[in-house]
Amino acid sequence: MGKEQEHILVPKHTKLDEKEIQEVLEKYNVALRQLPKILKSDPAIKELNVNPGDVIKITRISPTTGKSDFFRVVLND
Repeated sequence: MGKEQEHILVPKHTKLDEKEIQEVLEKYNVALRQLPKILKSDPAIKELNVNPGDVIKITRISPTTGKSDFFRVVLND
């Protein structure tokens, strides 16, 4: 089998590095534990090689609002 196709309805998911995580936490004045959660087993992030505590940026594109970024902290199943 070849590489799996990306689903057009799945927004872009990106793993943040430590510096980017700190910038997000400072910008929104939140602690890591206050971010919404995403499970390590979520199919949208399985290719990102994530660990618990990592932060994922989800970028959604909308014709009405433009680009919006959302952040999730990775949890074990």
